[in-house]
Amino acid sequence: MLKTILSSALLAGAIITASATMSLAGDAKGDWVRPNGASKIRISSCGSSLCGKLIWLREPRNDTRNPDAAKRDRPLLGVQIVQAMKPTDKENQWKGKVYNAEDGKTYTGFIELTSANALKLEGCVMGGLICKGETWKREQ
Repeated sequence: MLKTILSSALLAGAIITASATMSLAGDAKGDWVRPNGASKIRISSCGSSLCGKLIWLREPRNDTRNPDAAKRDRPLLGVQIVQAMKPTDKENQWKGKVYNAEDGKTYTGFIELTSANALKLEGCVMGGLICKGETWKREQ
């Protein structure tokens, strides 16, 4: 009897822990629009991480500022700009890399789901001391 109660308690604890862990991260997957409306980014799973690629540009262009000269002729459409985002200890936040096609640099990045339809993206330098970002809106 004691063995059955203990097993049930352990199973219940495992279910509660798993449920709490799954609820920590909101659903950032989907299509997002930058505030200026110039581009759309699709956030999706890439292995155990989240990634985001450019799926629409108001003015399509090539990746002319890429530090890799071999990539400067590639179209920006389809380029992964949000890379390998993994959950942090903060609820609804992920950390990884962000490629900024405007300057050709890759930064330490954060995405944070601030509401069901708002995703804050930040690119940071100096170990996260200086960050710049914007809030994307979910495409409806």
